Amino acid sequence: MAESKVWLVTGSSSGFGRSMTELLLKNGNKVVATLRRKEVLSDLAEQYSSSQLLIVQTDVVKTSEVAAAFAKAKEVFGRVDVVFNNAGIAILGEMESMSDQDAHQIFEVNFWGASNVTREAIRIFREVNKPIGGRLLQVSSSLGLRGRAAASYYSASKQALEGFSESLAQELDPAWNIQITIIEPGPFRTGMFKDNSQLVPQPPAYADPELPGSKFRQFMTNLTLADGDTEKAVVVIEKLTHLDDPPLRLPLHRLAVRAGREKAKSLTETMDEYESWSENVYFT
Repeated sequence: MAESKVWLVTGSSSGFGRSMTELLLKNGNKVVATLRRKEVLSDLAEQYSSSQLLIVQTDVVKTSEVAAAFAKAKEVFGRVDVVFNNAGIAILGEMESMSDQDAHQIFEVNFWGASNVTREAIRIFREVNKPIGGRLLQVSSSLGLRGRAAASYYSASKQALEGFSESLAQELDPAWNIQITIIEPGPFRTGMFKDNSQLVPQPPAYADPELPGSKFRQFMTNLTLADGDTEKAVVVIEKLTHLDDPPLRLPLHRLAVRAGREKAKSLTETMDEYESWSENVYFT
């Protein structure tokens, strides 16, 4: 049996976070499960001892709570080997349908919250772990690969996380042995398709059912279209932590792979067509 690792999982109350927590515990790993309401994991607390499961109430938007969660992980387990940076929210709707408050909240959680967790993870990996190093799994979305109508601010938050993570991966000294992978799930049957997402009212100007935003709204309300199984997905994600040279990105779901291929094709075609426009824009 492989040596157990210490994982810190954010957003462990449902979806990928809950499924990952259950898988890790079943496989004998130690888990620091963070979430805003500890009582949600009371069943797991009864099933697993405190020597394997540590539940810490944490709002990732609050830097002090994130720092406290990592400090508690260090105190109890001595290290953190893998961080599953998963906490997020989904408030969906066309750009003109979104209030400033909702738009800011999306970024507070999906970008700044993930950034808070990332900062502490890197510090722990470099300054606490013996031997030095760790794995950081950043949960993005297929919408972090390619934007969709009626998901403008959500897509923007995930694309910001991707740019942040891609840049960070280049900043790290290879001697620190820190590896980052951006997970880009397609439509999995998580709380995003049930109770954990909010579709704001559609403005009348966008109400044409043939517009892409209307079609995306219909997609988000049809649970059967979310055919991804989170329990199977976390098995795949966990495998990344055993790779010596993991990928920077992992599109996960046939629709995520399709989105990546279509965007790559579009970018290549644009470069080929407009490359010559850059020929005479330099100092001579």
